[in-house]
Order: sequence, then C-alpha cells, then structure tokens
Amino acid sequence: MSRPRTFDDGSALDSALDEFWSRGYAATSMRDLSVAMGLGAASIYNAFGDKQTLFARCLDRYLDGSMRARIAVCETLPPREAVVAFLSGIVTRSLEDRRGCLLVNTAVELAAHEPALAALVNERLAELEGFFARSIRHGQEDGSIIGHRDADDLARLFVASVLGLRVLARSRPNGDVLHGIARQALSLLDPPAGESAT
Repeated sequence: MSRPRTFDDGSALDSALDEFWSRGYAATSMRDLSVAMGLGAASIYNAFGDKQTLFARCLDRYLDGSMRARIAVCETLPPREAVVAFLSGIVTRSLEDRRGCLLVNTAVELAAHEPALAALVNERLAELEGFFARSIRHGQEDGSIIGHRDADDLARLFVASVLGLRVLARSRPNGDVLHGIARQALSLLDPPAGESAT
C-alpha cells in the first residue's frame, strides 16, 4: 500500500515551473528540480512522471494563468477589440516580464531539437491561432475587420507577431518599438483608405 503524499501538487508544480522558466528546459536538471520542489527524484517520478512529462504539466499550468486566461477575457469583447486587447496586452506583458514567455522561450530553445516538445509547443500555439482566427472571422461577419483577407492567414500572422514581440522584448524592451510593431500588425485588420471593411 502506497503512502499518502505529504506535499501539495500545485506548490510543487509552481516550484518546478519557476525553475524551467528561469533556466530553460535543457539547463534544468532533475537535481535542480528536486531541490526546488523539495522532493526526491523518486517522488517526482512517481507524482509527475519524467522530466518531459513534468515540463508539459508546468507549461499547461503556466498557460492556464497567462495565455488561456487572457484569451478567455478577450473573447468576452467584440471581435476586433478582442484582437486589439490581446496584442496590446502582449506588449505590456513583454515590457514587464524580463523572463519572457515560457511557451515562446521553449519554441526558440527546443523546437528544432526535441520533436516531442516541438509538437507540444505547436499544439499550444494552435490554441492562440484558433483564438485569432475565430475573432477575425467574427469581426469580418460584423464588419469591424476587413472581409477580403483570409482569416487563417491573418491569424497566423498575428501568432507570428506575438512570437516576434516576445523574442524582441528580451533584447530590446523599448515600448515605442513594440507598440509600433503591434500597430502595424493591427492595421492589417483595416481596409485601405476609401474602402469599406466588407
């Protein structure tokens, strides 16, 4: 009969998340995780699986409190406002958080070398792409977003903008620069001068 756990899963995951976010996946050893979580390696494996499985849980915990939470809030807004609010929020967050986005950091660090983690990153980025695509389509339907551009292409461009803003902010945290990039991306929602949105 197994002994009952004497630790809180949430607190342990938060400690592991902080290690992965601060060090990166590759540089975080099981020893680092053991020290941070206050658990022996066997306890970590028994409770959370191997390093990759633990990281996947940490990434989802991070996204629940960041990207997914912001998407949920933005989707209560009219569709055009949803896109504007999300991208503007990315600029603000990028200027405030010097560690960057864990999802984007992982994409840059590992996507070319770790196929399983690349697939995980792509699945999570697909959630963001889906949000943009839904918002753009709804905006095209209500006339607030230009109607003759492909919604899926625009959604992918906004995902690329988010990735670019998050990476650029790590080395060049200049608000004027980042807001300028966001404004240019958002201008693609507008028709050319003299044309209607539909």
